[in-house]
Amino acid sequence: MRAFHSDRFVLPLPPGHSFPMSKYRLLREAVEAHLPEIRVDEATPATDGELALAHEPEWIDAVAQGTLSAAQQREIGFPWSPTMVERSRRSVGASIAAARAALLHGEGVAANLAGGTHHAYAHKGSGYCVFNDVAVAARLMQAEWHRLHRGERGLLRVWVIDLDVHQGNGTASIFRDDPSVFTLSLHGAKNFPFRKEASDLDVELPDGCTDAPYLQALDTALEAAWDRQKQAVPGLAFYLAGADPHENDRLGRLKLTSAGLAARDQRVLDFLSDRRIPVALSMAGGYGRDLAVTVEVQRQTLALAYRAWQRWSGLAASTAKWAS
Repeated sequence: MRAFHSDRFVLPLPPGHSFPMSKYRLLREAVEAHLPEIRVDEATPATDGELALAHEPEWIDAVAQGTLSAAQQREIGFPWSPTMVERSRRSVGASIAAARAALLHGEGVAANLAGGTHHAYAHKGSGYCVFNDVAVAARLMQAEWHRLHRGERGLLRVWVIDLDVHQGNGTASIFRDDPSVFTLSLHGAKNFPFRKEASDLDVELPDGCTDAPYLQALDTALEAAWDRQKQAVPGLAFYLAGADPHENDRLGRLKLTSAGLAARDQRVLDFLSDRRIPVALSMAGGYGRDLAVTVEVQRQTLALAYRAWQRWSGLAASTAKWAS
């Protein structure tokens, strides 16, 4: 299984800043130490042309040239710097690489060790998100799929399963009028963003939600989303496996245990695997009071993803052997 990172690019944040920048390096080190079967590579940066598949050129230029206003920087939550630009491009590049590995290279499952920047709109950034990695990667995979299969297969349909604790408002906005992308979001009803966009399917959860009601809501949502897509089955999924629903999270307001999040991940991965839908994971949010807990939750997600990749690879090998 392949995973991609961009943690070499560390933002020069002021002392006391709430964003846990070190978690990305810590997660990569945990994967390298405990999941050596996962090949971890540094992502290449997304180009302006790739970013323009989901973002307005004026926004891309403002970020690249450093002409963001003070208000725009406050909304993002990061001061502008060349490192911010490079990290943002490479975070998108990591999701592009993961989606290519999962879909176009036939690997079935791959991951971005960061990503999930779902608060970024076409025209602006927000909530620690500069560019929307999943939106760019989804549009690019549709274009590349069409080029490879022109005249042979229909449009590539995409499913975004967003289980970060915060609603994916930027993603919902970008794909609002695009029937080829189905957006599903389970999130805290009273959490950021306080003005939410309409996903194709939104499930709002109360503060303090624990494992059992969360998993029941997830099961219901997956079935409902699938029922609405049966006539146009998705060929690729993006799974935002946020660690921030965890009970230890500073910003989450839900009360899922580590075991509950493992059950969540297993449900999503099994659901997609049973239907032979390739998936690109991103780690999305995680702001643990104890950062080691956040890293362990996300390492657990990647361990389950590796098992899903093994299952995918085994089925592919069995199919090839049968066909021969």
